[in-house]
Amino acid sequence: MSELALLPEVTEFLKRQHGHFINGLPVSGKGNTYFDVVNPATEQVIAKVKEGTLAEVDAAMDAAYTAFKGSWANTTPMERGNCLSRLADLLEKHLEELAQLETLSSGKTIQLSRFLEVGSAAQFLRYFAGWATKISGETLNVSLPSFHGEKYSAFTQREPVGVVAGIIPWNFSIMISIWKLAAALTCGCTIVLKPSEFTPLTMLRVAELAKEAGIPDGVINIVNGGGREVGPALIHHSLCSKVTFTGSVPTGLAVGRSAMESKLTRVTLELGGKNGAAFLADLPVDKIVNGIIEAGYLNQGQICAAAERFYIPSKLMDDVLDALKVRLSTMKIGSPLDETTEMGPLANKAHYDKILSLFEKARQDGSEIIYGGQPIAGAGYFVPPTIIRANSPNDILMQEETFGPVGTFLSYDDEDELISMMNSTPFGLAASVWTNDLGKAMRMVSQIEAGTVWVNMHTFLDPAVPFGGIKSSGIGREFGSAFIEHYTELKSVMIRY
Repeated sequence: MSELALLPEVTEFLKRQHGHFINGLPVSGKGNTYFDVVNPATEQVIAKVKEGTLAEVDAAMDAAYTAFKGSWANTTPMERGNCLSRLADLLEKHLEELAQLETLSSGKTIQLSRFLEVGSAAQFLRYFAGWATKISGETLNVSLPSFHGEKYSAFTQREPVGVVAGIIPWNFSIMISIWKLAAALTCGCTIVLKPSEFTPLTMLRVAELAKEAGIPDGVINIVNGGGREVGPALIHHSLCSKVTFTGSVPTGLAVGRSAMESKLTRVTLELGGKNGAAFLADLPVDKIVNGIIEAGYLNQGQICAAAERFYIPSKLMDDVLDALKVRLSTMKIGSPLDETTEMGPLANKAHYDKILSLFEKARQDGSEIIYGGQPIAGAGYFVPPTIIRANSPNDILMQEETFGPVGTFLSYDDEDELISMMNSTPFGLAASVWTNDLGKAMRMVSQIEAGTVWVNMHTFLDPAVPFGGIKSSGIGREFGSAFIEHYTELKSVMIRY
């Protein structure tokens, strides 16, 4: 099948002069520097975006603070939820337009852009909208003694923290932005988002749709630019009350340290992982292979919760790797705008170079590359799905996050040893156990050190289920009701009467 023809509105959007979105309007900005947005499937420049400066950061934060104290504070909880629901409707109305922009910018297959990036973002918006009228405190029984007949009562109330700075990665530019802005807005906060410089376009369009949905000016702002100036300026800004960041562990540590040193600014950090998937011996080979592909190769492995370490019973290892090699060799790799493509390019040149360097590290480490492990010739940042057989838990690719279509496999014989290997990492974002023995799976769940443990599934996220990491994989939780704690302050009120 040939590539999809781009919608006229997509073509027109790409031709615009792109900058920022501040106080309800597209803003060019005062800077004189532009950066290129490159289609990773063709290596062609598809748009130019003006680099943000401190002037845009100040303007965006001022607009957000004014809205926080004014228009958004005066918007009822029910209407906040209605605004998010209307934005969800508009995302679905413009689904194909947003999906094509996302695919052009990130290399995500058009099917994933439609159903996971945009479609899932709309579902999350509706979930958060339902919480807007349900944020509450509690009444408390006070035990203070009465000396002159006086009585006491107490209650708590939750109040929005203020202006939120959201720093967004390149792998899911719409969906992760929606997670953060929906949580902030539901709680009564306002937000300034900094998308990745690799995928800066889609949220500019979403911000326009947010205005159409009736969200007041200044509630959602976008400042584009690199992480060296715009990001730190947002974190250190005097009006910033919270930072929410999704990205790598080294950058997350720097963000958290910077926020705390600034003025004890609260943070939510959803960081990377070296996620493990354990397959037990009661499973047939075909089900193991299906699970591996689900866990490790979706979106070219560019999912923070994707599995990278795979543990296979020794007696099944050879059969599993042989069958997996056959399956991966038939996977269609190509243009992400072709609806039949199963795997597109890596999202950007820097990440492509990183993956190639990891292939070389694996070879130097003595790991066996069963399939893949080299670039695909031609234009675009394409690499094949790769299978690497490790020698020990200490192999480089059993320890270092790849964030790519790279599965590293290690055999085991003892299930107690398996748990130890699963936990032998400084990361703790996600893991999965695959077995027909539910009792055994449930016992393993409590032993595995991870913020999320799936059983017979991997990578699926639901807005009702909190998500976040432990150990070096992050601080705080998103989704469920857990997000409320991170976007509100708890105030206690005591009354004597």
